[in-house]
Amino acid sequence: MDGAVAAVTYPFARPPEAGAAVELAEGVLWLRLALPMRPDHVNIYALDDGDGWTVVDTGLGTAKVREAWEALLAGPLAGKPVRRVILTHHHPDHVGNVGWFQRQHGAELWATRTAWLYARMLTLDVQDTMSREARRYAVQAGMPPEMIAERAAMRPFNFSDVVEPLPLGFRRIVQGEEIVAGGRRWRVETGHGHAPEQATFWGVDHDLVLVADQVLPTISPNLGVYPTEPEADTVGEWIASCGRLRGLTRGGELALPGHKLPFHGLAARLEELLAHQHEVLRRLLDLLRVPHRAAECFDVLYGRRIGKGEYYLALAEAVGHLNHLHQRGLVRRETGPDGAYLWQEVGAEAQM
Repeated sequence: MDGAVAAVTYPFARPPEAGAAVELAEGVLWLRLALPMRPDHVNIYALDDGDGWTVVDTGLGTAKVREAWEALLAGPLAGKPVRRVILTHHHPDHVGNVGWFQRQHGAELWATRTAWLYARMLTLDVQDTMSREARRYAVQAGMPPEMIAERAAMRPFNFSDVVEPLPLGFRRIVQGEEIVAGGRRWRVETGHGHAPEQATFWGVDHDLVLVADQVLPTISPNLGVYPTEPEADTVGEWIASCGRLRGLTRGGELALPGHKLPFHGLAARLEELLAHQHEVLRRLLDLLRVPHRAAECFDVLYGRRIGKGEYYLALAEAVGHLNHLHQRGLVRRETGPDGAYLWQEVGAEAQM
């Protein structure tokens, strides 16, 4: 850290209403689309390229959201075509309508290779029943048997339920390259943890930074681990990425996140998030003086009751934190009689 930094402030107190936009800077519009979950919205940014728009992210791929898009296209986007979509990362609330823009509007997709591969693969991978890998993951994480049975009896969530099919082909963006959008130059800086190879965009000749979900105000990005890569260290990747991004801040940036409000004080927010993450890991390590399953760590991680609708995301994040401690050699894990991993601080038995 390099001394005191400007506190986090919010120059735009109100988000845009449905069907409307807020101009953040000349030619840079902030739009918002609804989500049926927490957070209940995703931010979209439209950059004016003169003869058309570059749109950053697209919301869930549902008929209701596409109706909202039609209103935005006819309203604040003034009927000009969307010629390019820039995808920050592959999660459904960001990639959901990319395929629609490509097919119906002829928009070109710009994305990191990992984001495009994940999104295209997941839209093609339709499961009718709970997979063997998903069941094993749930058991090892300590999900209650009755909840596993309930999930096994249901058709699982499929990416394609809320993501339009992606046509073949995209334009790859890579770490460190500069692109031009909205009459401004932006440098691509990738981050990891919340999503692999998530793209953020830093103003080269201006003070706007599109931080996507890598850095959020008032909430922390979800750092979940899932059956696709059950040994991943999402927490370690996110900490390393945010530490690197902290070194890129200059002061005065207006950060444009994927959720919540645009904010000043990007350096301060990165420091807050990193400090919070290290404190959570410390509390978790204290809890693991005695063995716990991942599903038994929610109080330490969240400090509140986790509802059924958010249970799976919370469980995935608990696994992410435990994987991080495990890969640092701070905890060990053993398989309990019910098949769940029991996690315990290394050396805790000797101390008791």
